Amino acid sequence: MRVLFMGTPDFAVPCLKTLIENNYDVCGAVTQPDKPKGRGHKMTPPPVKVCAEENNISVYQPESLRDKALLPVLENLQPDIIIVVAYGKILPEYILNFPKYGCVNVHASLLPKYRGAAPIQWSVIDGEDKTGVTTMYMEKGLDTGDMIYKLETEIGKEETYGELHDRLSVMGAEVLANTIKAIADGTAPREKQNDELSNYAPMISRETGHIDWQKSAFEVLNLIRGMNPYPMSYTQYGDETLKIIHAYYGGDTKLEAGSITVKPTCIEVACGDGSYICVDEIQFKGGKRMSVSSYLNGHTLDENIKLK
Repeated sequence: MRVLFMGTPDFAVPCLKTLIENNYDVCGAVTQPDKPKGRGHKMTPPPVKVCAEENNISVYQPESLRDKALLPVLENLQPDIIIVVAYGKILPEYILNFPKYGCVNVHASLLPKYRGAAPIQWSVIDGEDKTGVTTMYMEKGLDTGDMIYKLETEIGKEETYGELHDRLSVMGAEVLANTIKAIADGTAPREKQNDELSNYAPMISRETGHIDWQKSAFEVLNLIRGMNPYPMSYTQYGDETLKIIHAYYGGDTKLEAGSITVKPTCIEVACGDGSYICVDEIQFKGGKRMSVSSYLNGHTLDENIKLK
């Protein structure tokens, strides 16, 4: 079976490696163009490109998929199936309809919940107890195709987006291995999604991480976990932006939401439900991330300033 792989970030790499290790004929890898990164704006290849080139797989990086831009590649490679993992763009119909076995997507949620661009982060932000990975046949709608296999996992109460991301990427490769084998054998199931159970996980922006201290302590903690390690949750301390890296539940308080109490190892911040969280790792704009205890060795914090 000739496989064309479409993916871009770290999350997709274990899936590509699984195809290679299971001796599928990966005839090419389509990924996003190189992008400038860091202070020097050095052009940096996406992780899927790096992995593909290390395994002598031809790489294609179209700026756009419109106007049948990828069609010459498809006609040249003649893939039997296209595997899509976090590619980053919606596939036009000419791609979806090209391969014999269709296009199969590895999606990081238990569909039909959390369709969209950021399912892992929103599952943490929303305080879900569990999530997982779903493989599905792709169609025109956004993550609406028939489901093939699912693999479920519990979300740890203190697990961050980054930690869950890494676990799900490995799980995704496991589900993909079972899926592509079943498709080749002609035994792959098809289960329609119940649209009434669906919800949308839109792209995460920097503004998503702005903490509303009127919310409950657990809602705030979920946001902090869901934005770690990128782009991080933040608040305003006077005129300064303060990133909150890590925090944990404190207890009850009678202080107004956003009020702070400075302790030797943490900053207690009151939330809107009459409880507080203990912030123990922070980063001011332009500074390094550090523990609150280390920060307080050389700085002071004004308890009269309310976080906003």
